[in-house]
Amino acid sequence: MDEAQVAAIGALTDPTRRRAYELVASASAPVSRDEVAAALGVGRTLAAFHLDKLAELGLVEVSFARPAGRSGPGAGRPAKLYRAATADVAVQLPPRAYRELSVLLAEALDRSGNDAIASEVARTAGMAAGRAAGDVDPATTLTQWGYAPNDSDGTIVLLNCPFHVVAHEFPPLICGMNLALLTGMAEGGDWACTAALDSAPGRCCVTLTSKNN
Repeated sequence: MDEAQVAAIGALTDPTRRRAYELVASASAPVSRDEVAAALGVGRTLAAFHLDKLAELGLVEVSFARPAGRSGPGAGRPAKLYRAATADVAVQLPPRAYRELSVLLAEALDRSGNDAIASEVARTAGMAAGRAAGDVDPATTLTQWGYAPNDSDGTIVLLNCPFHVVAHEFPPLICGMNLALLTGMAEGGDWACTAALDSAPGRCCVTLTSKNN
């Protein structure tokens, strides 16, 4: 673990900054300092200070956009917006190469052509996780697995892919396993939704749609 990772982790020991990061990470779209300030009950200057510090440390990414419906002269300066960075920060002392191992195992599966077996194992694991969760709200289970769920008009969009490091290298294999895992969770937990592949940049390749839609 390098000095940048240590600094990033240390930054989250401040409770206000950690809450600001959690708010940005759970949002379905980039948020402004005004939105963060209102949600946390702090001043705009303090919110901006913490958000910019998170950006400096690589935990959030910055973009600029004009408010919806405003354009042309007199529309004002573009707002500074923040969204969670895609990079992972982890603490392991001494360091362990779990990511490297997962990539090697994925490559072995990919070369052997055992995608069906991999998906079967994932689905079985998902069903076990769904049954173990019992009556717990699906969003809670998905959060515990690191998916960062966001419900939008009956469709649960997963803002984070827990397996994105490996999925980037082997998308068909890992996305297939991801779909099987979430399908198993929905079945095992008797959730009122179904999982389907729905790839989009910056989020998980699977969404869960209410059966009532």
